[in-house]
Amino acid sequence: MKTAFETAKNEIPRGNKSSIGSYLSSLFEDRYGFEREERAYVRYYKNLVEDNTDYNIDDLALDYLSKYIGYNNFNDFCNNVSVEGGDGSTTFKLGFGDMISDKINQVIITVTNSPVFNIPQMAKNGMGIGALVLTLVAGLAYGGNSEIFNKSKCMYWDGNEYKITSCNDKNPKHQLIPVDTVKLKYFKKITRPDTLTIENGLGNSWCTKSDNKVEFFTMDGINPNNGKSLKDATEHMIKKYAGSNADKKKLDTQYVE
Repeated sequence: MKTAFETAKNEIPRGNKSSIGSYLSSLFEDRYGFEREERAYVRYYKNLVEDNTDYNIDDLALDYLSKYIGYNNFNDFCNNVSVEGGDGSTTFKLGFGDMISDKINQVIITVTNSPVFNIPQMAKNGMGIGALVLTLVAGLAYGGNSEIFNKSKCMYWDGNEYKITSCNDKNPKHQLIPVDTVKLKYFKKITRPDTLTIENGLGNSWCTKSDNKVEFFTMDGINPNNGKSLKDATEHMIKKYAGSNADKKKLDTQYVE
């Protein structure tokens, strides 16, 4: 609602709540065939924005308000912008979906006051990613402190799990690869194989053996530490190299690499 009023205010300079309500009422009737008296919009704004109290708005009004600020409908708005707060700050999780490259799929912004964004409209206007992010930063400047984190760039293996980093990371120890969100979240080395048992490990763990050393992982794939293909951790492997026998270094001649 705040974004809708701010958008209308930019279209009718010096507009007050009443004139903006009248403008939205006429605009929505002409553009969408949706009739709603101006007092309704003023009432929405007063309750939701000025009084910061909940107010029940019907689904059609929510859809047309969302369309007006650049979204397909209210569901599209909800899927792309969620607001969380409670400590005086507001966290905006902006999901860009198909509007921009998968290289940037989410930006998290924490501010002390709620700014007004129109992300879809900026994307439709052909704004580049860098310019879009800079616009967000500039728009937040008036609201106090902000934290912006680009959550999807490159990643590297640190020996136990994948870590996200900038694709401009110059650390020679980091072998950068494109972000794989599944591996980033689920692929990890089991650093405490002594906790593995038949009950919790069978069907849920994978392993390789190289130079008499067995390593267990939480997901199938390639062992980044040695480049070998992972295999299902069998009951035999778990019993021999995990659990109470996790410190054994003896070569298992029955395990075929």
